[in-house]
Amino acid sequence: MHPLPEYPRPSMRRDSYVNLNGPWDYAITQSSEFPAKWDGAILVPYSPEAKASGVGRTLQPGQWLHYHRTFTPPAGEGGRVLLHFGAVDYACAVEVNGRLAGGHRGGYWPFTLDITDLLRPQGHNTLWVAVQDPTGTGTQARGKQTLRPGGMFYPAQSGIWQTVWLERVPENYIDTLTVTPDYDARTVTVKVHTSKPGGAVNLWAVVRAGGVTIAEDWGSDEADRDGEVTLNIAEEHFFPWSPDSPFLYDLTVGTTQGEEEGFDTVHSYFALRKWECKEDAKGIRRFFLNGRPILLNGLLDQGYWPDGLYTPPSDAAVEHELHTVRELGFNLLRKHAKIEPERWYYHCDKLGIIVWQDMVNGGGAYPMWYVTYLTNALQPLMRRAPDGKLLWGFLGRGSAHSREEYARELADTVAALGRHPCIGCWVPFNEGWGQFDARKATETLRALDPSRPVDEASGWFDRGGGDVHSIHNYFYPLRIRPNVRTVALSEYGGIAWPMPGHEPPRKTYGYGTARSRAELTERYCDLQRKTVLPQLKKGLSALVYTQLTDVEDEVNGLFTYDRTAIKPDAAAVRAVNEALEAEFEKAVKE
Repeated sequence: MHPLPEYPRPSMRRDSYVNLNGPWDYAITQSSEFPAKWDGAILVPYSPEAKASGVGRTLQPGQWLHYHRTFTPPAGEGGRVLLHFGAVDYACAVEVNGRLAGGHRGGYWPFTLDITDLLRPQGHNTLWVAVQDPTGTGTQARGKQTLRPGGMFYPAQSGIWQTVWLERVPENYIDTLTVTPDYDARTVTVKVHTSKPGGAVNLWAVVRAGGVTIAEDWGSDEADRDGEVTLNIAEEHFFPWSPDSPFLYDLTVGTTQGEEEGFDTVHSYFALRKWECKEDAKGIRRFFLNGRPILLNGLLDQGYWPDGLYTPPSDAAVEHELHTVRELGFNLLRKHAKIEPERWYYHCDKLGIIVWQDMVNGGGAYPMWYVTYLTNALQPLMRRAPDGKLLWGFLGRGSAHSREEYARELADTVAALGRHPCIGCWVPFNEGWGQFDARKATETLRALDPSRPVDEASGWFDRGGGDVHSIHNYFYPLRIRPNVRTVALSEYGGIAWPMPGHEPPRKTYGYGTARSRAELTERYCDLQRKTVLPQLKKGLSALVYTQLTDVEDEVNGLFTYDRTAIKPDAAAVRAVNEALEAEFEKAVKE
């Protein structure tokens, strides 16, 4: 049985699929050369730092992490064989049968290699992946990974941490699929780019709702590598996506060039929904979903697991966690300083969980005394520091190379995740970590994706841009005033309680500590009812409580790190969320 056997890319699924997760040979060396011997077995897709990998070693900057295995291509003959990696942290080179297949940089984004011409006729093939990861000694996106974990920073992880798989595709196959729903026009536009000229001729697409075909059409017979078709959704089949009704349309897209064995078919899905930031009936700027004001009530989500670090133990564990989030009455998760495997977003799409997606922070080392502590202590003076090159250096972006790297990472993030209905807001910067020229980042995001709001600077160093006035507040009285942007309390709370039997590996970290479950529940409910709830009528429109789960030393989660227990009383949490929703409805009512 393969770990994580499910098809890893639900937004572009084919029937041909071979999962390469499982035991691989591994070695950690000082050289990029093929290892003289192997150190043992590693369970892919878990990083060597993760307990689940069976290794328990930390890759150091300058070292090489080597993976090796044999494989058999997918059944069938002809066409092309594609090798897919969900994510490899950070830089890697890939060889098949001793010949270079390609490489990749960027620890959070998928990539694909065409290995057809490197395969052996007899079917016995070898795969070697060599990886380096500078972690905090580089400028690449790395999130909260550190070689010296503690407090709000967590263990580094490296190498393959998402599914590896093979597909057999036609000679001229669909290389990329872009699906653009239009809520107002009641349409969906499908675009494909094929691997070779002429592949998009006679592109076709079919939309189904509940298994019933509701729309189908063909593209131009004059298309070349790029084809496009727009389908209309009839009014009787118009089912908007929302947390209360997360309806997804099924989509099948195909090309029919050449003989039948040259046909390519992929399966996907989409939703019809519309985000806006505009004034409610009382003139206060709010988030609107499908033309109605909505309270976004959610949790900060770091996305770490005790045995797998970045990688969940199973698809079922992910589903269970997200179901519980909805059952507690939350409709939002802010995915913090990490990008998840695509199946995580797929489950959010299905369950109606709205996701605010952070860009993964990178850049040089951060002087935390300035970036976090001094800035937090001297609000709002420090937050208004000029957005120029001097400040960029303090925030880890003094290097032009690092700024160029961020621009690529920004575009890669939108390309990888923009297809998911659950994404409700982009967050390019968090608390100044790696921040620079915030206005430009917002302009870039709006050009890449005009359909979603942007929280330009979550926390400190607010430049007044984007759609969200984003507040982090753990220690000060909360005073909300209507703003020209929609107001979000994008981090708050963080009440710590080391639940007996779930104590952290080192010392307890949080923002104020409760001494019992009863005290944690009481403090949580008082914070929500007495501090947060009265601010809803004053313009507060989004809430992100810190946080979903305990993580390593941080014990301020609503769930334990292993997800086996909810720390405060679940009924009390649900009741508070119902009260917040009722107060918000009253606040926006005409």
